[in-house]
Amino acid sequence: MSSHGPMPRSAWIFPLLAVLLFAGVTALDFTFTPSPAGLVFAAVLLVILFGTVFAAVHHAEMIAERIGEPYGTLLLTLAVTIIEVALIATIMLGEKEVPTLARDTVFAVVMIVCNGLVGICIFIGGLRYREQDFQVTGSNLYLSVLFVMATITLIMPNYTLTTSGPSYSAAQLGFVSIVTLILYGVFLYTQTYRHRDYFVSAAAEAAESGTHASNRMLALSAVLLLLSLLAVVLLAKKFSLVVDVVSARIGAPPAFAGVLVALLILLPEGVAAIGAARKNDLQKSINLALGSSLATIGLTVPTVAVAAWALDKQLVLGLNEQGMVLLLLTFILSMLTFGTGRTNILFGLVHMVVFAVFVFLVFVP
Repeated sequence: MSSHGPMPRSAWIFPLLAVLLFAGVTALDFTFTPSPAGLVFAAVLLVILFGTVFAAVHHAEMIAERIGEPYGTLLLTLAVTIIEVALIATIMLGEKEVPTLARDTVFAVVMIVCNGLVGICIFIGGLRYREQDFQVTGSNLYLSVLFVMATITLIMPNYTLTTSGPSYSAAQLGFVSIVTLILYGVFLYTQTYRHRDYFVSAAAEAAESGTHASNRMLALSAVLLLLSLLAVVLLAKKFSLVVDVVSARIGAPPAFAGVLVALLILLPEGVAAIGAARKNDLQKSINLALGSSLATIGLTVPTVAVAAWALDKQLVLGLNEQGMVLLLLTFILSMLTFGTGRTNILFGLVHMVVFAVFVFLVFVP
């Protein structure tokens, strides 16, 4: 689908349908139940939700072509992270106490993007082009910041002495939140200004010299992108209710719902990343995948920390032993995968296997 031709109808119809569906369900105070009417609602919800996600990807790509790389992928990454933060905050404001929600969501996002999404992109690119190149210096910057952020937020809480259990004290949580924000802010400065060339492939630089969308189309895409993202946030809450009911009916573990919602939230980036890999622009795929992990920890943890402090709610961040092993395995594997500047299908398959292990252990811990 070219961004230079007429805007496809689905790019504005699905966001509009999503808003109308949310308004109708809210006005009627509809509650999902596993009845024939409930199943029809679930099917309609999924179709509109997926259509809205793809509409968001289309508009983000149109804007990305105009503003260039890495700003385009950064825009989509930040937009999706805003969705995630809003969803977590919404659930935290509810009556049900979910102290592990932020930890489970952040961990699921890291595993999904660093193993599932990275693995699929590298595997698809390897099938089509045998080998693909990317900037080693940029990938090393991503990994260095990601390893520090993930360790101090998901592992270190298990080994502090001020408080017992996998949680920080108020002072520790405040310090970690400030440090992660500083790290992420300096990384953005490095990515967009200081060392921009570390994160842009030759193909992306050549594309920037091509034809761009008009100012009118750019403004319309910006408005529709915001509408699409808002619609996804609103419907994701309804989707999570459907998942909760289905999970209870099939006896799925609590983490199952978190993984499904995380997959939904990451769909815009996932579609864009896989599309870039198919076009032999693995650098853009890496920017989207690893950038999403950084934004998730750098923005979600401080925001949720503030919400937990304001609402006087407990915030559990430390992973169990099984989760820590998977996280450390992901660190080591990522260092090997992104250490040479070239990839092939075997690297992709190994990442996909680790992701499969993560999903399997959600059901059989």
